[in-house]
Amino acid sequence: MTRRTDWADHTAPESRTGPAGRGHGDGVDQDGTGRDGGHQDGDGRSRGRRRRRGGFDGHQDSGSPSSSRAEKGEPPTGDPAERARNICLRLLTGTPRTRKQLADALRKREIPEDVAEEVLSRFEEVGLINDSAFADAWVESRHHGRGLARRALARELRTKGVESTLIDEAVGQLDSEQEEATARELVARKLRSTRGLDRDKRLRRLAGMLARKGYGEGMALRVVRQALEEEGEDTEDLGYGAF
Repeated sequence: MTRRTDWADHTAPESRTGPAGRGHGDGVDQDGTGRDGGHQDGDGRSRGRRRRRGGFDGHQDSGSPSSSRAEKGEPPTGDPAERARNICLRLLTGTPRTRKQLADALRKREIPEDVAEEVLSRFEEVGLINDSAFADAWVESRHHGRGLARRALARELRTKGVESTLIDEAVGQLDSEQEEATARELVARKLRSTRGLDRDKRLRRLAGMLARKGYGEGMALRVVRQALEEEGEDTEDLGYGAF
């Protein structure tokens, strides 16, 4: 028999009151705020207020889907479907998640598999889970924010549980010309810090930086050689073996 659940309220709350009267998200305390955006005590002193940051580049990673902070306060008993919805809504507040990330979190919280599947499928239906949009946004953010190439972006998306077809579509936003333009910008920013080193060491350091960001050996060598030549370095004898 299919379990029936109440989906009347499926949107993530935008704010909630936390301990000691601190606002969560962008809510404003009713008893006033100081000029620095903090909460005012009765004696007029201001206390700073923490704000949650969203997006992909605000964290080293997008965050573990089973974060204990996100799940703090979840009662150990009760309706499994309600618990599953609450877990997902909290995890989706501030940071997008893939279906696999949420499924892993529900499994860790011992939500029955059939209940988890029902909840996750419903979240997909209403647009709260969208792995295609997640992948597109990830590529846009991580390429322009961190300079990652298609290969590195695809690797990251695989670790998030995104399907291969969606990964291919997302990284397909970037073409070779865009990648090479970004590689040149990365090298130009790093070039000054290598001045004073011998040519081969500069090459290895700059090419290694590009390799860690997912750029292929051929493109990396071409971009670095051109940058060194523009500074007057002789690169005639440089080849792939210089790496």
